[in-house]
Amino acid sequence: MFSKKMFSKRILKQKMFSLRKPATFISVCTVLALTGCASNKTQDDEAINAKLAGHTTFTPQSWATSVDESQIKKAQDVDWLSAFQDALLIDLVKQALANNRDLMAASANVERANALAVQAGAQLKPQANLAFASSRAGSASSSIPEVSNQALSVQLNWEIDLWGRIGAGQRAAVASAEAAAADYQYTQHSLAAGTAKAYFIATEAGRQVAILKDILASLEETFRIVNVQYKNGLASAQDVALTKSDLASTREQLITLEASQREAFRALEVLLGRYPKGELAVKTNLPVLPAMPPLGVPSDILERRPDLVASERRVAAAFNSVAQAKAARLPQLSLTGNVGGASSALSDITDPTNVTWQLASNLLAPLFDGGVRKAQVEVATAEQKQALAAYAQTALGAFSEVETNLDLANTLVQRENELSIALTEAEKAYRIAKLRHKEGEIALIHLLSMQHRVLSASSNKLSVQLFALEQRVNLFLAIGGGWIEKNN
Repeated sequence: MFSKKMFSKRILKQKMFSLRKPATFISVCTVLALTGCASNKTQDDEAINAKLAGHTTFTPQSWATSVDESQIKKAQDVDWLSAFQDALLIDLVKQALANNRDLMAASANVERANALAVQAGAQLKPQANLAFASSRAGSASSSIPEVSNQALSVQLNWEIDLWGRIGAGQRAAVASAEAAAADYQYTQHSLAAGTAKAYFIATEAGRQVAILKDILASLEETFRIVNVQYKNGLASAQDVALTKSDLASTREQLITLEASQREAFRALEVLLGRYPKGELAVKTNLPVLPAMPPLGVPSDILERRPDLVASERRVAAAFNSVAQAKAARLPQLSLTGNVGGASSALSDITDPTNVTWQLASNLLAPLFDGGVRKAQVEVATAEQKQALAAYAQTALGAFSEVETNLDLANTLVQRENELSIALTEAEKAYRIAKLRHKEGEIALIHLLSMQHRVLSASSNKLSVQLFALEQRVNLFLAIGGGWIEKNN
């Protein structure tokens, strides 16, 4: 097969006899540099893919946690915010994406990485500078007349990338920029997920406060009745003290819950880029729980999650850094040129008789550097190993997040079913206990015990509903995909 490498070698043999001509020399070097870079890039991509596959052999064909057949469909982007059917939630996420300072910092990091990539690529191109010099010379005595000289020149410098060192550096910088862009996208996803969960926590705290206020109102009514009964000799001092104690304990719980709600508001306000006053308005009820999204197979996660894409790009950058360090141990060839004119009069500088040009080549071969370049190769190789291990660990973490949230979804469904039964039966028992206490069949302590059961069951069920909403958001985040952009 007639490859690009063979083509470049044939060109070199044909032109070797005329390398004394600068234009021919530049042409040959350019062909070698460009074809060499293209060949290296292909080899790098193949090596990177092979290494990544070798470090993710643990990827299974299917999920370990049992899922519905409908979820086995290929993972796809979903409008997860709209799935919660809460317009306020959508608005808050948009505010967070627009105003969050951490996201702004991540965006600036992307801009920096892109600029570094451009800077690295600029070394592949010739550098040109315009120089102007002016001088005057004379003597303190009048016997030597004053002489002036003006010089204008264009200076050229170009390092031929014979061994792909500069090209590898450019590819490393581009890969780092792509990693920064993927990190930015994952920061967006994480911020949206964090905002949603903070919103759910604030809403759940408000709902817990409302439940406790209802219980408190019932306790206050019970305390009023017991006081009346005590005055009429129908209740004991113990009943009054017991009711009063429960009333104080419930008020303390309410104070704690209201403080937790304000804390949740402040956490949400910080995500939104606002001053944390603890005065945010949220809905009184939690949103609906969306259906489980399609998951696809585990290997889909490797391509969908931005944090895994970023980790893979860091591996690519590390591979190219190794290639750059190895090529730095080989000779470097540079071309320099100078075209310009000099004259005592500025108007005569561009006169052809005053214009001169010069073209030179410079070959720099390292002889002894105390082991610096060898150490740089070893450092780059160690960083490559580190990047591969980090990628494998990130992949394991991603799989763990999906499996954990799938298992949690099944667990939470069972828990909510049982808690619904517990709450229904506790409310029934409390209604019966109120009637029996009114008729004097049971002591007050039994009535208060039934009331505590209702409070506990209501609070636990609400907490599980919050966990289910958080689980759904975490699952959306775990399976990856571009589900943010639809709401920007």
